[in-house]
Amino acid sequence: ATLVVSGDGRYYSKDAIQIITKMAAANGVRRVWIGQNGLLSTPAVSAVIRERVGSDGSKATGAFILTASHNPGGPSEDFGIKYNMDNGGPAPEGITDKIYENTKTIKEYSIAEDLPDVDISAVGVTSFGGPEGQFDVEVFDSASDYVKLMKSIFDFELIRKLLSSPKFTFCYDALHGVAGAYAKRIFVEELGAQESSLLNCTPKEDFGGGHPDPNLTYA
Repeated sequence: ATLVVSGDGRYYSKDAIQIITKMAAANGVRRVWIGQNGLLSTPAVSAVIRERVGSDGSKATGAFILTASHNPGGPSEDFGIKYNMDNGGPAPEGITDKIYENTKTIKEYSIAEDLPDVDISAVGVTSFGGPEGQFDVEVFDSASDYVKLMKSIFDFELIRKLLSSPKFTFCYDALHGVAGAYAKRIFVEELGAQESSLLNCTPKEDFGGGHPDPNLTYA
């Protein structure tokens, strides 16, 4: 099995990634894919599950998405875990209900505590040996698969022409959320926009103290 583990970068995400990775290793999972710095937006996770093929030809069988959606983040704020299936979509209630029922009866769990933490800031593959066989952790570029999908949906050349027009200006505020990981890549590198058009595009664990909900109340 191959699992994707990443999220919106909120507080505790990095710890959770290491814990989930060690539990995956102890429970027979062969590969874990992690977006660089542990960052993947929910739509990007779906794209990775559906589109990405590993160097060994593997495909993702599911994903743990570490996010509490638009709820605030930080030591005293919200944290959440979602599970997406092998079709890229969220687990249906029939699955999540069974997971919840199991949480009420579980008495023990397996975790490879001796497995060292993985450097999720560096792209690459780290392989470990163990009683269950080889276990690989691959950290990959967070944006590539999503950008490829966006190019298949939208006319980037047409958008590039619009952004190059002196009559058109725009401002994009990522609110220090996970979308900031994609903003520079798409708007600046792919579409030729000025970097000065982007605001708050460095993801932060507490979203810069703001509310990560892009509406007229919080934006």
